[in-house]
Amino acid sequence: MATPRDYGFMRRALELAEIAGERGEVPVGAVLVREGKIIGEGSNRPIGNCDPSAHAEIIALRRAAEEMQNYRLPQTTLYVTIEPCTMCFGAMVHARVGRLVYGATEPRAGAVESRLNLSEADFFNHRIEVASGVMAEEASNLVRTFFRGRR
Repeated sequence: MATPRDYGFMRRALELAEIAGERGEVPVGAVLVREGKIIGEGSNRPIGNCDPSAHAEIIALRRAAEEMQNYRLPQTTLYVTIEPCTMCFGAMVHARVGRLVYGATEPRAGAVESRLNLSEADFFNHRIEVASGVMAEEASNLVRTFFRGRR
């Protein structure tokens, strides 16, 4: 379930998504928060970084891990504009993210509810609490507008 605080952090993720779109990347933004403070953030950069793993979530996790000097990031919440893919959800599990808040679903490759339901899988050694649909319309519009402009 979303809280009022979630909307402020999701707004920041949307700002980062807009920046990605301006760079010609799929507009996805992510913010990792611990104790009410942003400890890592990122926007999609696979094209600019020539790195297929440079999704917004991965960049936010990497920056937070550097900031905290630990690859484990317990008691954190990851805010992301679009439902994460399998790679990103797996990274969240390995980092021990406590909570995921995302905006719009990703019908083609979403790994949380659209294509896979990894948040309910019983084979992981860590469970992530999930809240979805936070500012979903805004996130959907960014992606829709981006791809409309590419056609």
